[in-house]
Amino acid sequence: MPTDWRRALAVVAHPDDLEYGASAAIAGWTDEGRSVAYLLATRGEAGIDTMPPDEAGPLRSAEQVEAAAIVGVDVVEFLDHPDGLLEHTVALRRDLAAAIRRHQPELVITINHHPTFPGGGFNMADHRNLGNALLDAVRDAANRWLFPDAGAPWSGVRWVAVAASPQATHSVDVTETLDRGIASLRAHTAYLAALSGPMADADTFLRMVTGADSGSPSVTFELIPM
Repeated sequence: MPTDWRRALAVVAHPDDLEYGASAAIAGWTDEGRSVAYLLATRGEAGIDTMPPDEAGPLRSAEQVEAAAIVGVDVVEFLDHPDGLLEHTVALRRDLAAAIRRHQPELVITINHHPTFPGGGFNMADHRNLGNALLDAVRDAANRWLFPDAGAPWSGVRWVAVAASPQATHSVDVTETLDRGIASLRAHTAYLAALSGPMADADTFLRMVTGADSGSPSVTFELIPM
């Protein structure tokens, strides 16, 4: 992964998206003195089957702020688009472009926007739509004629790094930061309590996907030059 950058903006659809791997890499970057901010399109209010959205949204937002702090991130913003109903629209592109212009990142971090995950599992609509809108928004942010009321143009994004992509090209060693990545996922207490299966166990799942049980753990990214 490139190391010649100072500012990153991590953009995802839901609380917990970054904690299923990427946050372990983010912990290493913040340890090195790099600035990373989080932007979430929704508050994940429709993500807990046993909890009404008006309760789940505030709770999951608070859990996300706690999870971010564990890996050295103290800026967490929410766009308040509807969970489960994200669409690749001009309105979403505008909100994302405005955030890119405001934060002026060199690196944009997100999670898999492809139809499937590694291993073949079908990806959800929010992830697909957010990721594709984000790629467009990086270009939008650089164009002074688009969204002129959304801040000054920013053309400084050099890469988009996509975690959990089936087309991974790069990896980051997380030997020193995996435990904090696991702790950041555990911060989503209410969300994990409502799950079943391997994704409900932060330690087991993250050690599996990073390869920690068979060697040095790493987080993979598809690096897209912009």
